[in-house]
Amino acid sequence: MAAVPQIHPAPTVKLLINGKFVESKARNWRDVVNPATQEVLARVPMCDADEVDEAVKAAAEAFKTWKNTPIGVRARIMLKLQELIRRDMKKLAACLTAEQGKTLPDAEGDVFRGLEVVEHACSIGTLSLGELAENVATGVDTYFIRQPIGVCAGITPFNFPAMIPLWMFPMAIVTGNTFVLKPSEQDPMTPMLLAELAMEAGVPPGVLNVVHGGKESVDAICTHPTIQAVSFVGSCHVGEHVYKLSSTHGKRAQCMMGAKNHAIVMPDANKEQSLNALVGAGFGAAGQRCMATSVAVMVGAASEWIPDIVAKAKTLKINGGTVPGADLGPVISKQAKARIEGLIAKGVEEGCKLELDGRNPKVPGYENGNFIAPTIFSGVKRHHSVYTEEIFGPVLVIVSVDTLDEAIALTNANPYGNGTGIFTQSGAAARKFQNEIDVGQVGINVPIPVPVPYFSFTGSRGSKLGDLGPYGKQVIQFYTQVKTVTARWFDDAATTGGVNTTISLK
Repeated sequence: MAAVPQIHPAPTVKLLINGKFVESKARNWRDVVNPATQEVLARVPMCDADEVDEAVKAAAEAFKTWKNTPIGVRARIMLKLQELIRRDMKKLAACLTAEQGKTLPDAEGDVFRGLEVVEHACSIGTLSLGELAENVATGVDTYFIRQPIGVCAGITPFNFPAMIPLWMFPMAIVTGNTFVLKPSEQDPMTPMLLAELAMEAGVPPGVLNVVHGGKESVDAICTHPTIQAVSFVGSCHVGEHVYKLSSTHGKRAQCMMGAKNHAIVMPDANKEQSLNALVGAGFGAAGQRCMATSVAVMVGAASEWIPDIVAKAKTLKINGGTVPGADLGPVISKQAKARIEGLIAKGVEEGCKLELDGRNPKVPGYENGNFIAPTIFSGVKRHHSVYTEEIFGPVLVIVSVDTLDEAIALTNANPYGNGTGIFTQSGAAARKFQNEIDVGQVGINVPIPVPVPYFSFTGSRGSKLGDLGPYGKQVIQFYTQVKTVTARWFDDAATTGGVNTTISLK
């Protein structure tokens, strides 16, 4: 009798609870799929409220001692973590490409932008300083100190599985808090590698915990009475839910959400640099960036450059992320591909001019991949679906206007306010734009104006809920509470001068 071949199931993604990587007891599991090949890479658990509670209890117990850990000790752990991330950069990028689909160079960029935040966390000694005013009254000093708030949590999206977890947990724990991370169930393997590095760097048991899942685990995080703050990056629909649920349960919340980023191109702009910027920012990462340039607003004679944009977009190479020279890989899932293709079809149906159709590209060796090539619409108006919807794919829509004032009004009328940019050689036009535009992050001849970590990621209107953003100075405020102390000291021979029944200090 012939031997029956053994079927080796895909490995399971573990939880990190109290310093140990453990198997989930979840009843439901989901496949982690390579979007370029449909290979099942792993199985991730859909955790329930009980497993979230277990992680939170571990974090709460660890907080009792971690909050009093010297700043220098916390900073040295961050120094070690950044060293380990650099050591394993290639390994992290390879994992990220396999489960998310980005090209290897883009995956390394994903890791590197997160690494910059870890490097910034090493400056916690300076970042956490308070202030003191001496002699606010006779012999009285007032000062404030920053203290950690407790157990915090982060919910991260699929499009940056390294960068956005690194936006969150390093800054939370270096300020003395403990943390529960819930990464995207679509690509959880890269965050788990980061968690392993955090353990190797010396993060104590319970200070960082990782759970997985969908809505049940998200809701458990937002409603758990022990969690003090929730940080979220992702879609508007989920972000609004997270913000409302967290806020109504007494938590601080910061939610960075959807976008429709406009790039205004003036006729005096450097043509070649502007075209390169538009195409790179519009189609890089297959358009799956919240800061992607998804709308090009061509002002006046700049509309004559549309054929040049199309020609440049045609030169981009679409392929599997590990193929050398690939400019963009697949989108994250078959469902995402179908949604993007549906919006492209709707754009055609509504009368927009399809300058470049990226549907159904042929990618030899990756016939089952979720590929969409660069797609460009022109003649787009404000009511068209390709303008009103966040497509989150490699689709650039072009709107033509006559003046800069029209371009500013168009951008400000859009419900989103994540990022924008202007391409011009006029300082007056650039200054007018930065002053009048109602968008959180503004680029001047810069297509993706994501600030470096010593500033803070911002956003406005429909792109952000909560007044403090991730990383930078704002996140120090988010993860700490201010305690103000007013102090007067007397020596043994001092007299008080009698009872003072007023509220003044003299």
